Amino acid sequence: MKSKILIIFLSAALLVCLWFLWNSREQTGTAERNRNNETVSPTDAVNPYADADIKAVAIPSHNNTFGYDIYVFGSVLVHQPSRPGLPGREGFTTEEDAMKVAELVIKKIRNNEMPPTVTVEELRELGVLR
Repeated sequence: MKSKILIIFLSAALLVCLWFLWNSREQTGTAERNRNNETVSPTDAVNPYADADIKAVAIPSHNNTFGYDIYVFGSVLVHQPSRPGLPGREGFTTEEDAMKVAELVIKKIRNNEMPPTVTVEELRELGVLR
């Protein structure tokens, strides 16, 4: 008799646990709805940079080269005096090259890709390696 009561109790406890898991899964699912009832992914819903005031400025660097600073809401978020992903202190040969990379970094920040890492492959695609 005691074993039957124990089995019923454990079954009920298991059902309650499954019910709580199911409810929490539905509340924290892979998508949410915004005010316009549009589906939004969780990264979009919590992205603090989507509409942020972001500005890039070319800066002088070692041996007459250029780097960049990225300001978010007026504060420096990225200070990059050298070419990212490459050894050495040298920056880019032109201000335009530095700004091309800065724009890529801004795009990554706006997409909430943090940290906004730049690969050597991306530098090649931008045509800024000489």
